[in-house]
Amino acid sequence: MRFLRKGKVKEVYEVSEDELEFVFTDQISVFDKVIPTLIPHKGETLCRTSAHWFKLVQGLGVRTHFLRVIDGNRMRVRRVQVIPEYDRITSSTHNFLIPLEVIARYYVAGSFYDRIQTGKIRPESVGFPRGHAPKYGEPLPHPFVEVTTKLEKVDRELTEDEALGISKLSRAEFDALVGTVLKIDGRLNAEVWKRGLIHVDGKKEFAMDEKRRLMLVDTFGTADEDRFWDLEAYQQGKQVELSKEFVRQYYRKTGYHQALMDARGAGRPEPDIPPLPADVAKQASDLYVGLFERLTGEKFR
Repeated sequence: MRFLRKGKVKEVYEVSEDELEFVFTDQISVFDKVIPTLIPHKGETLCRTSAHWFKLVQGLGVRTHFLRVIDGNRMRVRRVQVIPEYDRITSSTHNFLIPLEVIARYYVAGSFYDRIQTGKIRPESVGFPRGHAPKYGEPLPHPFVEVTTKLEKVDRELTEDEALGISKLSRAEFDALVGTVLKIDGRLNAEVWKRGLIHVDGKKEFAMDEKRRLMLVDTFGTADEDRFWDLEAYQQGKQVELSKEFVRQYYRKTGYHQALMDARGAGRPEPDIPPLPADVAKQASDLYVGLFERLTGEKFR
């Protein structure tokens, strides 16, 4: 195999012209920063969790790039072109990664809550009555789907027109993409509810295959891409984070997140992200393993 590239937490290897291998590392990233601390077992839990969901959605008739798991943290997938230059993508380009991330939100949480609080998102624009002040953890009146960049250094939110301009998708193709996200999540949401979990939000990525048919790619439904809460705790009025949000919240509490946002807003050099304390890394590892078992119904070992 030939090494191709390393993302924030995955290494990508060329197996053949048509096949890649993903190696899921134990690295973890938040706010587009790779933390200088490894989280034991994280890579394997992500690989095996995502394989679980790929198999399930293939049963729904959704085309995916997933082929098989080779080992605990190694996955074989169909290969597509990664084209970082937007002007090289046309409405007839095929077998390529669509340079968008699609986020579907079902509850008020995370950065979505922050943007409501700061006025960047008006509550009525996402279905709440005029004058209503949404609370953290409140269900959204209907799913809210938004799109960000995928191949830029820092993800940025896009309008639908901007997303179409970058990806060269037609309106019908974009609508089909959003419809596929909601179809997948309809099943995922029901499955995790039965396991005592709430699916709060999550991101997905897509490609066009060799016949320019929509294909689900990368990973999804894991503690990295999606946010989950414990259902019983939620019914008692608490939001217990069972995802990477646990680590994000740690950096919010220490003040690092605010310092990073201030630097980005002012165009200053960004502060390095500090390592996680050993006890927080251990809690994060336990969280990833525990969530894998709850999501899949399998024992990790």
